[in-house]
Amino acid sequence: MSKARKTYSYDGSTALRIQGQTVTSVYVYEAPLRIWHWVTVLCVFTLCVTGYLIGKPLASLPGEASAHFLMGYIRFAHFSAGMVLAVGLLFRIYWGIVGNTYAREIFIVPVWDPQWWHEFFYELKWYLFIKRFPRKYVGHNPVGQIAMFFFFVFAILMSLSGLALYGEGLGHDSWIWHTFGWVVSLTGGNSLAVHSWHRLGMWAIVMFIMVHVYAAVREDIMSKQTLISTMISGFRMFKN
Repeated sequence: MSKARKTYSYDGSTALRIQGQTVTSVYVYEAPLRIWHWVTVLCVFTLCVTGYLIGKPLASLPGEASAHFLMGYIRFAHFSAGMVLAVGLLFRIYWGIVGNTYAREIFIVPVWDPQWWHEFFYELKWYLFIKRFPRKYVGHNPVGQIAMFFFFVFAILMSLSGLALYGEGLGHDSWIWHTFGWVVSLTGGNSLAVHSWHRLGMWAIVMFIMVHVYAAVREDIMSKQTLISTMISGFRMFKN
């Protein structure tokens, strides 16, 4: 490896000259944020699979019904993952306050800044194969930033509707119903409507996951900046 030297970069970090390439390493995502991300991935995957099966139950199993508790286990997994997700969202808000500047990006989207919109439309064209050359960002690019903002808001709405339905199942005397039952009242007391919106929300999350994975993999391959490994190590690497 040749001798390292400082060069100019967006945030003033140190760039290293390695085998003829300038590689910049920036510590972006702190450990608590990365843990939250992967726990959320596991929870969302569990919720989507079990939620689908709750809405479309498996065929009847042979033998006495009293000998099986398969749907019970599926419901338990769904409720448990939902609780973990809800607590994780509260933690994410907390870390957005105490974490570094990149932890706050999804909560403060500068829609008032014309330059941000210019970058947003450029990135959108990049994802649509209209622009040939990607731009590099230390944190989220504008498209990713606003997408994660809406995902977070949507995850909160899904958690509220899920807790309301869970509270209804526990009974109107439960603390969960007293705390979240107002969600059902927004539909005029029609819990079936809440079920329907909750299930539609699941499919919206599935579509978000597909786009999110596509964008992350494409950036890793074509933009010469790391995304997937950044959410593992915390460091974003740039290559010229």
